[in-house]
Amino acid sequence: MEIGKYYELEVAKEVDFGVYLNSELGEILLPLKYVPEGTQVGDRLTVFLHKDSEDRLLATTLEPKGKLGDFVSLTTKDVTPHGAFMDWGLEKDLFVPNREQHTKFEVGQSYVVRICLDYKTDRLIGVSKLNAFLSNSKIEAVSEGDEVTLLIYDETDRGFLAVVNQKYGGLVYKSEIFEPIAIGDTKKGYIKKIREDNKIDLSLSPAGTEAIDINRDIILDKLKSSDGFLALHDKSDPADILHQLNMSKKAFKKAIGGLYKDKQISIEDEGIKLL
Repeated sequence: MEIGKYYELEVAKEVDFGVYLNSELGEILLPLKYVPEGTQVGDRLTVFLHKDSEDRLLATTLEPKGKLGDFVSLTTKDVTPHGAFMDWGLEKDLFVPNREQHTKFEVGQSYVVRICLDYKTDRLIGVSKLNAFLSNSKIEAVSEGDEVTLLIYDETDRGFLAVVNQKYGGLVYKSEIFEPIAIGDTKKGYIKKIREDNKIDLSLSPAGTEAIDINRDIILDKLKSSDGFLALHDKSDPADILHQLNMSKKAFKKAIGGLYKDKQISIEDEGIKLL
């Protein structure tokens, strides 16, 4: 058993200040305020194991924002000379030592960290130097074209770096971004290309006909909510299309071309009209 993980444990006995749970580590206290109403000896409860501010092993029924090994976006609550304390959903904040910060953390700002066990202190800590944990040396779980979950963790001159499915690292190029995006965002994405060096190029939109179908639906929904007319057409400024529909002008022209062909819209000098 490890701290930072969930376990289903049996209630061994009740005390005034909570219940004790049987485990292979011995009896573990679940404080009274976390004990579900009606709990009795012999019941099995799903709990999260952690240490309190006095380094005592405790159980809780609270659900933190992540478990041991997870990459999560957390907000800084406090900064000390030794590190930063992050809000992760438990009474005891998650500590990120200065040595494990990729940049100096500031109060109120959000950063992506990996929840790790500090083997020297046997405490859970956060680490924002993520490259050591994102191994692209052997990519087996994803293929080109797959839909994946992205956690945006940093910005470069070329685009935004993302954790892919809590396992790999990838890059969304700025030329592929047609919607608001920020560090800490969780996005649905797609594997655009896996390079020979195993670097992963990502896209926020699917490729091919699936992307066109999605964009057609976006345009139709926008038309329906705009009294059947949009002041956009194939000669519109790309910035106007991006602002109203979160898509590129190229994607917009492909989508309205299909809608026009299917007689769902008309293309007029002032814009497009729902038929």
